[in-house]
Amino acid sequence: MYQEVAFLAGSTEHQFTTFHFNPLENPQEVSSKKGLFYKRAQLLLQPQPRQLDSDELGLADGAAIINVGGIKYRIPWSTLDEFPLTRLGKLRSCSNEAEIMDVCDDYDGSRNEYFFDRSPLAFRTIVTFLAAGKLRLLREMCALSFQEELLYWGVEENNLEWCCLRKLRLRQEEYKEQQRLEDEEVELTSPQSCEESQQPPGVGGQDEGRMAGCMRRLRDMVENPHSGLPGKIFACLSVLFVAITAVTLCVSTMPDLREEEERGECSQRCYNIFVLETVCVGWFSLEFLLRFIQTQSKCMFLRTPLNVIDAVAILPYYITLIVDSLSVGDKPAGSGNNYLEKVGLVLRVLRALRIFYVMRLARHSLGLQTLGLTVRRCTREFGLLLLFLCVAMALFSPLVFLAESEMGAKQEFTSIPGSYWWAVISMTTVGYGDMVPRSIPGQVVALSSILSGILLMAFPVTSIFHTFSRSYLELKEEQIRALRLRRAAFSFLVLGFTALIVCSACAPECIQVSYAFSFFFFLEELQKSFFTYLTAKDG
Repeated sequence: MYQEVAFLAGSTEHQFTTFHFNPLENPQEVSSKKGLFYKRAQLLLQPQPRQLDSDELGLADGAAIINVGGIKYRIPWSTLDEFPLTRLGKLRSCSNEAEIMDVCDDYDGSRNEYFFDRSPLAFRTIVTFLAAGKLRLLREMCALSFQEELLYWGVEENNLEWCCLRKLRLRQEEYKEQQRLEDEEVELTSPQSCEESQQPPGVGGQDEGRMAGCMRRLRDMVENPHSGLPGKIFACLSVLFVAITAVTLCVSTMPDLREEEERGECSQRCYNIFVLETVCVGWFSLEFLLRFIQTQSKCMFLRTPLNVIDAVAILPYYITLIVDSLSVGDKPAGSGNNYLEKVGLVLRVLRALRIFYVMRLARHSLGLQTLGLTVRRCTREFGLLLLFLCVAMALFSPLVFLAESEMGAKQEFTSIPGSYWWAVISMTTVGYGDMVPRSIPGQVVALSSILSGILLMAFPVTSIFHTFSRSYLELKEEQIRALRLRRAAFSFLVLGFTALIVCSACAPECIQVSYAFSFFFFLEELQKSFFTYLTAKDG
């Protein structure tokens, strides 16, 4: 009934009997009740007396029969004595049945057999470790699941081979990072994190359902371009206005327009640029307002980075209008004047913040979303890159200053802080040429800084590249999975309406109305369920 594996000790080379493991279908880890295994076995099979031969009698006293998921192993007590801190080693010190049941899931005292309701696949590796002292990960088993098995059997992770231990550590870091990102996402999208507006009393369930349906459709339109035609049109308009804003900002910096602005004049072209900018800002304000209305948590919406960027990009336009109207009350908005000179540098910086409109493309671009996710996941690598750069800059700047000040014919390096710029430009292999070492020692220092910069930049960049690739694949798979779910929902609804039409054509008129109404409400509820699931999936 069970496959038995002999586990012998007494020599440096342990011998095993030939055995084969049949593939398990749908293995599931379940918590077993103490003593239930052999009680069921005794009810199903009548115990039949069996004569033990001399070999089995010898092994019964000097070995323990370990039954893991139906596969039996005969392990000598002398082998378990070498691992007293493991779960199997604790069996040796058990003096009564109660202590044994605390260690294993079931026990048969007549045959000295201990049952463990665990994965036999993982225990095979534990057996190899007990026999030969080699502990390796399994390809067909998740590393984190194998870690749980090691924790259960009391085997330390440090006993793993160095290559397997590195894989386990890497998988643990990935899992922790993924959990941290999921917790942050849940915190940002959780409606319980902020006080929600309460509905006034007396609102009926029908009005509440209509409002929820409208908010759901609005959320799909502004947040999900793949939800349907309204979402695609909304996304295309948003991208179009972003492009128009970027072109308008570039054209407004042309020399002739700047001269008109300095003279306080406004030509027809200047007025047209102002009209385009007003239309674009109006669209962005409407989009920001719609996103604010449809969100469940208003406070968390205002704390989202992309929404903060939208607010920073929109507010300077209204601030300039207010300052313009206060500076020159009788002039129309958008006419050329010198209001920038009156409010100073702060308003110039605010006006330049319109370039942040380009960041709105991240809502509709998978590549930009991947870039943002990579930056969030690689904060440690970016910090390491900055540390390398600062250390090398602090090293090569004094060296090149000393070499050029002592032996250089032309004093281009006036101080060590002034040499920091040259060190950064050299290590990043940009080389503007504004500061050039002339002496041979200075050129040697320059060559060393360039080679060091190439090597130091390459180390963190490799990890950042792998993180970018992994993030892109994750977002791509999530997008494909969401598209499949929506297509399946749409196909199901189409089939439902087709069946409704066929039934209404075949059934009598008296039954058509009842079937139509019942089937319509059924499809409506089904559609709500699908949209609720997809919204939760995307959120």
